[in-house]
Amino acid sequence: MSKNLSREESAGFDRKVIDYIHRASATGLYEIRGLGAKRRVPNFDDLTFLAGSASRYPLEGYREKCVTKTILGTRFAKKPIELAIPITIAGMSFGALSANIKEALGRAATELGTTTTTGDGGMTPEERQSSKTLVYQCLPSRYGFNPDDLRKADAIELVIGQGAKPGGGGMLLGQKVTARVAGMRTLPIGVDQRSACRHPDWTGPDDLAIKVAELREITDWEKPIYIKIGATRTFNDVKLAVHAGADVIVVDGMQGGTAATQTVFIEHIGIPTLAALRQAVDALEDMNMRGKVQLIVSGGIRTGADVAKALAMGADAVAIGQGVMFSLGCNSETYVHKGQHLDATGDYEKIGTAPGFCHHCHTGKCPVGVTTQDEILEQRVEPEVGAKRVKNYLKTLNMELTTVARACGKSNVHHLEREDLVALTLEAAAMARIPLAGTKWIPGVNGF
Repeated sequence: MSKNLSREESAGFDRKVIDYIHRASATGLYEIRGLGAKRRVPNFDDLTFLAGSASRYPLEGYREKCVTKTILGTRFAKKPIELAIPITIAGMSFGALSANIKEALGRAATELGTTTTTGDGGMTPEERQSSKTLVYQCLPSRYGFNPDDLRKADAIELVIGQGAKPGGGGMLLGQKVTARVAGMRTLPIGVDQRSACRHPDWTGPDDLAIKVAELREITDWEKPIYIKIGATRTFNDVKLAVHAGADVIVVDGMQGGTAATQTVFIEHIGIPTLAALRQAVDALEDMNMRGKVQLIVSGGIRTGADVAKALAMGADAVAIGQGVMFSLGCNSETYVHKGQHLDATGDYEKIGTAPGFCHHCHTGKCPVGVTTQDEILEQRVEPEVGAKRVKNYLKTLNMELTTVARACGKSNVHHLEREDLVALTLEAAAMARIPLAGTKWIPGVNGF
């Protein structure tokens, strides 16, 4: 036997698969973890912009204005949401995140003129006080749901599905269910929370329409109603959400993150954000509702280039979760406490991981204090420090977005369009329905 053959790894049963089988055989349990998919799928990196040159004229970066104002909820709501930037903060619960982090997110969103979102488990006073514009989520669990808090919110988001786990309910393991979290969710302290995978208030789109009407009545038709879906059968789901009366549709692709769920959900259920966005826009155009119902896309949005590409494909805004967590220090080797940079690597080692590889949000032992309820660990992110970091991150994304828009000759980021994009791979061209670079060919559309 040759030396190379003796060390050749199987493609179907590589070390990762073998480790999975060994672990399953030893424990009889599936793996639970946080964050999002680790497998590579076609994404916004597989698209590139066609900037201005002789046939298109770019705008001067420091002389010509590029508008970023974004309005959401214009269909039925008396008080639509007006944003300074088309970048919002996705729903992440108190429970998954610490109270300090929720306050930091509210402060950052307020300073930037955008929204943050409650997540599962209800609204904390810190979050409401720090957030000028707050979206209140209504999830299948009903944990922490309070009609008075609903009225205090600026918009309502009915969550049907989440990109990391479409078809699955929320999960908060017992080590993060402290007395305060348990009190807000009416749960026993220290007991795992495993939410329902579907809302108890409806069994189909007609019932959903009744629920939307109910929420409009309780808020006097003031608040925009969002409906959030995890990306699977996106074309039909968007149509049903529009039929139910949504002002805004939120589509969360499979690259979206979670505080905790089964790895099999994260890696093997749902479709990429790139494909889901294309289907969502198709559905709105098919119903002649593009522009009347706004579209927010989330799931793996990381950079200003990602934001620009999402808008060019037809989104009105984006929502960011994991990127915001990383901006707060997730997977960093250090954390800042009282102005000092302190080493966190020892705490990563205690939970069997290292900076850059950590997905242990579900344990509550976050070394940098982002996804924890531990009284000591949560102090590793002070609200003012966290707010500054998130503000800097989103501000950078917005500057990159306007830089790209100007390069394409646009004086408004919402004027970016599909014609400004080409694809770099066959898969991305087919999913996004964007021509392959250097050609006019869209796989499956023109020719073959």
